[in-house]
Amino acid sequence: MKSPLLDLLFLFLDKLYFVANFKLFSMPDEGQEATHYQDISIFKRGDLLQVSRTLFVHFGIYLGNNKVAHLMPDILPALSDDKCLIEKVVTNKRLILGVLAKVASIRVDTVQDFAYGGSIIVNEMDSGFKTKPLSNEEVAQRAEKLMGSTSYSLLWDNCEHFVTYCRYGFPVSFQTDKFCETVKRIIRDQRSVFVSAASGLVLTLCLGLDPSTTLPCLLITFTLWMAS
Repeated sequence: MKSPLLDLLFLFLDKLYFVANFKLFSMPDEGQEATHYQDISIFKRGDLLQVSRTLFVHFGIYLGNNKVAHLMPDILPALSDDKCLIEKVVTNKRLILGVLAKVASIRVDTVQDFAYGGSIIVNEMDSGFKTKPLSNEEVAQRAEKLMGSTSYSLLWDNCEHFVTYCRYGFPVSFQTDKFCETVKRIIRDQRSVFVSAASGLVLTLCLGLDPSTTLPCLLITFTLWMAS
């Protein structure tokens, strides 16, 4: 006879493995063959470029002359007016703080700085859209008109929304859609309710009956139960 506690333990470990291996923002067709380019002479003005980063796929629009327009979260413009400093390549620390502060800009960098050491894929998203892309020149002009500070949301207004608006005429993010579907699958799994309840019980036993710990645990468990 199976032990319920053992089942909960396996479920908890399974969730940990999922979080550790889930690529937060990955394209839905990432299992397919993709062509990677390093020679910028192949790029055409208006091409949609994408490059894999540590936890996400980053997007930009090629403007020609080794320049890429892309939407980048960046905390530095909110802290300094030094244009020379701001124009330097955005580091991971600047990017993460920009995401948390929801501060971003559409900027132009070299292809090399945009790639940040990764391999670039060109126009891979064209096959995922039913509508044809706009002309390359119109795509580039749209990107150039949007240069400067912009609103930012990790899920609802990111670099993928920017490039899809420029190339296809409307903003969409496959990465956001996939992430939201994954979250919904986890929430709808009733076993998550028992994991949350068990974690809350352990936390309560360790820290005691305190409103700051007990109420959040009850609220999360209740929400998961109602949504499952």
